[in-house]
Amino acid sequence: MDTFRRLKEFYWPHKRYFFWSLFALLFVTSITVAYPIVLQITIDEVIRKGRMDLVPYLASGFFLLMVIKAFAGYFNQYYGELFGIRSVYSIREALYEKLQFLSFRYYDNARTGDLMSRLTQDVEAFRFFLSFGASQVLNFLLLIGISLSVMFYYSVPLALTTMAFMPFLAIVVYRFDRSVHPAFRHVRKSLAKLNTNIQENVSGINTVKSLSREDFEINKFTTANTDYRERNLFTTDIWARFFPLMELIGQISVVVLLAFGGYLVMNGSMELGQLVAFFSLVWYILGPLMNLGFIINTFSQSKASGERLSQILDQDNEIENPENPVETNDLKGKVVFDNVSLQYTKDDDHAIKNVSFQVEPGSTIGLLGATGSGKTTIPQLLARFYERSEGSITFDDIPIENFALNTLRRNVGFVLQETFLFSSSIKANIAYGNPEAEMDDIIAAAKSAQAHEFIMEMPDGYDTILGERGMGLSGGQKQRIAIARALLINPAVLILDDATSAVDMQTEAKIQKALEHVMEGRTTFIIAHRISSLQHAEEILVMDQGDVVERGTHAELIAKADGAYRRVYDIQYKDRQAVLQTHTG
Repeated sequence: MDTFRRLKEFYWPHKRYFFWSLFALLFVTSITVAYPIVLQITIDEVIRKGRMDLVPYLASGFFLLMVIKAFAGYFNQYYGELFGIRSVYSIREALYEKLQFLSFRYYDNARTGDLMSRLTQDVEAFRFFLSFGASQVLNFLLLIGISLSVMFYYSVPLALTTMAFMPFLAIVVYRFDRSVHPAFRHVRKSLAKLNTNIQENVSGINTVKSLSREDFEINKFTTANTDYRERNLFTTDIWARFFPLMELIGQISVVVLLAFGGYLVMNGSMELGQLVAFFSLVWYILGPLMNLGFIINTFSQSKASGERLSQILDQDNEIENPENPVETNDLKGKVVFDNVSLQYTKDDDHAIKNVSFQVEPGSTIGLLGATGSGKTTIPQLLARFYERSEGSITFDDIPIENFALNTLRRNVGFVLQETFLFSSSIKANIAYGNPEAEMDDIIAAAKSAQAHEFIMEMPDGYDTILGERGMGLSGGQKQRIAIARALLINPAVLILDDATSAVDMQTEAKIQKALEHVMEGRTTFIIAHRISSLQHAEEILVMDQGDVVERGTHAELIAKADGAYRRVYDIQYKDRQAVLQTHTG
């Protein structure tokens, strides 16, 4: 029950619906048990004793019971559904909110398909138990309790004989639960893996087709699909072994009771109507006992799903707002890193080691280095996407941990190397970080990013609806919209992470010229592989395996004949000139 205790905060506030459902269920169960009693009176009093005058009263009473049961059944189901739906609404909201605030470190290892499976199928499995399973458990207890009471009233020996078979059923049911719960946990994990394969394949279909890997993807899906099938077949095998056994125990008990009950009627210890009613009540007990497997099945699925939901809810946010956060929109953009290091995990190498620098407001700093050198980590630490391992970082002489996260990230505008656009209009994508922006400001940002012209050529201009992840636009067009989006929030610090890597040299020159105006008075970090993108920076840091191996202006670094920066420069400029001369010659 630990899982249900963990999730109690989400369903317990809606407990009134649950209790109304149970109150209605009490009427449904009580009236159900009344059927055999009416049958016993009919046989013993009306038929055997010839009291036909009781027929209208019995018929009217029975009809009234049916009407009451119908209304009670409606309220039982309605309030049960209401309890489950409102509860999982709260759970789903909490899960989604939790995912918004988990750190980048969590998403580095998370799988999209698995998360989608948890927010949809696992939530629904948990809802089904809240709506129906919990009610069925109480119905099981009420039906057995009331039925046994009436059975003891009719015949103590027969009632005790019935109870003698119940421990055998209980043992089988217990072993069934012990077997089926792990099986359902594996089914859920297998389904999440299958969803992940589908999601990755659909998202990366262009890569799959361009590399002719369709057969590989089909085989990978078949492997995951086969595993899911086998997990389900294994679970089905558990059902197939336990359910017939439970039914066999029930049937044996019925045969024994029929023989014993017939003997009691023949020697006059029991009336015939009582025996008929007793057998009806026996099925009211054995039926729920055999159906207990389905209830446990529902419980086990919801428990397995609840465990997967709790895993997300119990994740450490890692990066939180301080108790008394600094909130301001008047930051100048002074950034200081003092011996900053980062290890993603204790066993990993340092992503960056003892990095120190100071950037004055309005200055531009360039970061150059090979992939994995740590250059992208620096601005990520500034925005607190990750928490540094050592050292200190200040923003306008205030430690970044003192800022409210919203304040900090509103003042750090990112243009990432991998551009993500939402399936909405171009206008909405540009205004995503500043939804209250005026149309004139949106257009001005687009013009600064050299995006206005191609946007106006689109069918509906700024109201053009983009496909998933910006499908329909070229890489350069998507990057320019991302640049406009970053400019529109008017950040104190602008991060350009290979922001012009997907555009041609001519467009890059236009964007850089436009950005010169935008960068005036704004601290800018330029992360690039092209020296042409950062040669005008006041200081350039050359990164290698997390270390700053060189620093200085473009002219100072070029002067170092054996330096890393000079080697990159030679490759990008001198070799190209030599090739051009060869072709010219």
